[in-house]
Amino acid sequence: MITQCRNCAGQLVFDPAKQLLVCGHCRSTFKPEEFDISEKEELLDKKAESMNDIYGMDSDEFMDCYVYICSSCGGEVMINGSEASTRCIYCGNSTVVFSRIARHKRPQAIIPFKVTKEEAVMIVRDRFRKGLFIPKEIKNFKADSIRGIYIPYWIVNCDHKAYAVIQGTVGSGKSSKTAYFGRAGRMKLKALPLDASKMLSDESSSRLEPFNFHAAKEFDDDYLLGFYSNVSDIDYGDLRSAASRRASEYFNQQALASVKNARSKKIIASDHLTTIDYKEMTYAMLPAWFITYDYRGKHNTIIVNGQTGKIVCGVPWNKVLFYSLLIATGIALTIVSFIILKPFLGAVFGDSSHRSSSSDGNGKLLGLLIGSAIAMFSFGIAKIMKVIKSINLTQAGSIFNFVKKRQE
Repeated sequence: MITQCRNCAGQLVFDPAKQLLVCGHCRSTFKPEEFDISEKEELLDKKAESMNDIYGMDSDEFMDCYVYICSSCGGEVMINGSEASTRCIYCGNSTVVFSRIARHKRPQAIIPFKVTKEEAVMIVRDRFRKGLFIPKEIKNFKADSIRGIYIPYWIVNCDHKAYAVIQGTVGSGKSSKTAYFGRAGRMKLKALPLDASKMLSDESSSRLEPFNFHAAKEFDDDYLLGFYSNVSDIDYGDLRSAASRRASEYFNQQALASVKNARSKKIIASDHLTTIDYKEMTYAMLPAWFITYDYRGKHNTIIVNGQTGKIVCGVPWNKVLFYSLLIATGIALTIVSFIILKPFLGAVFGDSSHRSSSSDGNGKLLGLLIGSAIAMFSFGIAKIMKVIKSINLTQAGSIFNFVKKRQE
């Protein structure tokens, strides 16, 4: 399906900055809802055909792709089984597989792109410039591709009942001991967004949140023009599992936070039941920019929320600079600590008449400094592990494959 300009019959695309359809030829603008469904009916019968049907490929070696004839130039556009819109590789025009959208899993709502391609790149570059340990090559990265993709989501309401047994440590010193706490409760989650594409990992999509659903509009396929999109390819079992997993994460976070008087807390036993209100589900398309670049032979993909501009990525860091500063900081802190503690250490190991009166206070001070150093080190390790996890997600083959399948 191609929506043409009423003034010159040129190709229309959706402009996030103007929130309007813009003609690439005469620059006329239109609201997406201005185009009635009757203007697109002539293409409803043009179904995508299987490559096996066209070329006789009936072998396990071939992935079952589909072929759609571009309505603008007549070229063959190959798409995967869940893709709903793409660009023609010959003329560059936006092509929406309208029969797929109209007759199979038609979305009910859509949040249009608000962040433009240029703004998405600028947001990423600004973030990278502030990174002390980000290599210069990445700060000046050249994007291999920038794709705006609508991700399918199911927006659900669900009821979650659960209990958890929490183990933690209470007290201090010789009086510390292991304690156990029980938590049980019920949560009602409203408008919980669940990624409906198997091709994109749930962790990647969940990090894009939150979206402002007050800005959602009734679905119109004209919002897809100029962008890529996928339709939902999960079943009710997948949906129930995703809802249960997300609800359990929220419950566990609240359960752990409710135990105030313990440290080193962890959940050692739990169970739950999640019920989805299937009558109130909403099928929606949510926007995201995918920016890919290569660094030292590895593909990296940055995701930017197409509505809010939130960035989801992990960035390779300059390890030499990081560890050099870490060692230098450690040496500096050691010298400063020695200078501060020198008078107290002299009192402890010097005149015996002063030892009893000062050793307790100095011991506590020394213990506080050592404890602070350990806490800072532990915090640093946890931070590094979080960064490494984000980098692994950014460089994951699944997310790169999700993006590279799009037609250029």
